[in-house]
Amino acid sequence: MSDIHNIKLPGIDAKGMENFYSLADFAGKLTVLYFYPKDNTSGCTQEACDFRDNFNRLKTMANVVGVSPDSVKSHINFQQKQNLNFFLLSDGEHILAEAFGVWKEKSMYGRRYMGIERSTFVLDKQGKIIKEWRKVKVSGHVTEVWNYLSERS
Repeated sequence: MSDIHNIKLPGIDAKGMENFYSLADFAGKLTVLYFYPKDNTSGCTQEACDFRDNFNRLKTMANVVGVSPDSVKSHINFQQKQNLNFFLLSDGEHILAEAFGVWKEKSMYGRRYMGIERSTFVLDKQGKIIKEWRKVKVSGHVTEVWNYLSERS
């Protein structure tokens, strides 16, 4: 897992500043790392807005980092359109998604394709996975994350 922490991905911070980030940049504090399929789609927008709306209480305990295969340009548009206040990383080559086992075969209307399985991980201060949710249902998910973090503190 240590190699995963040094993977640098392009992304944006809470203020929309572009840079390259690795999970090691978030060490020293719990990190909520959530993988989502696509910017500006209904479920992904709802999930991002739920994180946005709960960010002030979440940030006291953890970093929040969203990851999708979308480009940095797409992330900037998504962040501005939805007034998002946390990091978004671009994993266009799905390196991090594969490392976390969330790049999966999916199917829609009988068509098979590869894509992100909506998943969330909580990493401890050293970057070790301490909690995971796979095949996340958007409704109520951020509350589940909040409840988990609250129980730990």
